[in-house]
Amino acid sequence: MGKEIERKFLVTGDDWRSAEYSNYVQGYLSIDKERTVRVRMTDDKAFLTIKGITRHATREEYEYSIPVDDAESMLRQLCLRPLIEKRRYFIKHAGMTWEVDDFQGENAGLVVAEIELDDEQQAFDKPDWVGEEITADKRYYNASLVAAPFSTWSA
Repeated sequence: MGKEIERKFLVTGDDWRSAEYSNYVQGYLSIDKERTVRVRMTDDKAFLTIKGITRHATREEYEYSIPVDDAESMLRQLCLRPLIEKRRYFIKHAGMTWEVDDFQGENAGLVVAEIELDDEQQAFDKPDWVGEEITADKRYYNASLVAAPFSTWSA
């Protein structure tokens, strides 16, 4: 069984912007609270991902490579709207890789940092630009941003 253990944080500075990045487009076939099914494209690769319910910072995750043509068709014809568009930056810090998602489209203005861990209790060093932890705040789940895009949140 695949497991994903990740912690999420809001980003407070811009020191990460010079890092390498990839552009992502992803759509959801299901955003049921018990499970999500996602289609994701980046560069010349595509994936189908099934995720279970999050408990603390852990959830089941299964990811499979799929043909790019199939992903393009699913994104165009089957996925819920809006699609999630983001630029993902990869930043090495204190021996670990942080991923910073700078959202585009209907979620523009939202910037979230994630770190994947081997264990929920694993210690890690936060860069200066990492702010408030939002791991438990479901509004920030990518699947939630389909139902309630960041642009619709009241200030």
